[in-house]
Amino acid sequence: MIAILSALLPTFALIVLGYVLRQRNFLPDTFWPGAEKLTYFVTFPALLFSNTAKADLGSLPLLGIAGAMLGTIAICTALIIASKPVLKVSPAAFSSLVQGAIRPNTYIGLAVAAALLGTQGLTVTALCVALVVPTVNVISVLACAHWGENDRKPGILSLLRDVIKNPLLMACVLGSLFNVAGVGLPPIIGPFLEVLGRAALPIGLLAVGAGLDLAAAGRAGLPVGISSLGKLVISPAIAAGLCIVLGLQSVELAAVVLYAALPCSASAYVLARLMGGDAQMMASIITVHTLLAIVTMPIIAILTHAV
Repeated sequence: MIAILSALLPTFALIVLGYVLRQRNFLPDTFWPGAEKLTYFVTFPALLFSNTAKADLGSLPLLGIAGAMLGTIAICTALIIASKPVLKVSPAAFSSLVQGAIRPNTYIGLAVAAALLGTQGLTVTALCVALVVPTVNVISVLACAHWGENDRKPGILSLLRDVIKNPLLMACVLGSLFNVAGVGLPPIIGPFLEVLGRAALPIGLLAVGAGLDLAAAGRAGLPVGISSLGKLVISPAIAAGLCIVLGLQSVELAAVVLYAALPCSASAYVLARLMGGDAQMMASIITVHTLLAIVTMPIIAILTHAV
């Protein structure tokens, strides 16, 4: 248990540091959008590509990982839609709750996998990214298009094209193609991408912390509490059950369950604002999820290591 906590502490300490730096104005506000852009388009794709390109994919139960991860998303989506009559929120707020139920913060997921599960866990998490990113984006776009309250929404096809062009997804796909083709990491370019990818986790986690909105967390009500319970507790429990049914063990089980336990991604706020969701509730969900994950994820990590 101490080893797990020691491994996770630096991850969440970086998030806290990012928040403190933003609040203290240690860096100008213009720094953070640039840091997020650098992480999203450069350093994280480098990390994902280099890891998937050199991984031993043949040794992984790919169908089991896909079944557990996509099955968790499907069940969580069905549960939140079924609970709509009970939640009694506006359509716009409900679209934000749908996003909160399924969208993971990939930055935290990769950092946790790297800290706890090593190279194999990082590879499984990269596969989860490739599966989950397009799936949850499509569901989120459809939810906002159906329940959002903005009459001037961008076209669904244009948004779906943006999903396909997602740099994290593209990095996973290209890395897998290089892997399957037997190329692996190319000389010179490969080591360059590996070095570049090392910057992804610290910069990404600092940006997560800088984006926290404690004022929004203070406005959180019962729907946000239900969202937190669903994303941080019920989702990983569903994932664990599917992993056991599908025969996943050890590192694969831990990686899938921890990925399912991630707090909601900050990108959900952008989509909510763009497509008429409840952006204020979305900010509350993101912040509350992230703060509670500091407690829930170590507990889940300990439980998965005990399986």
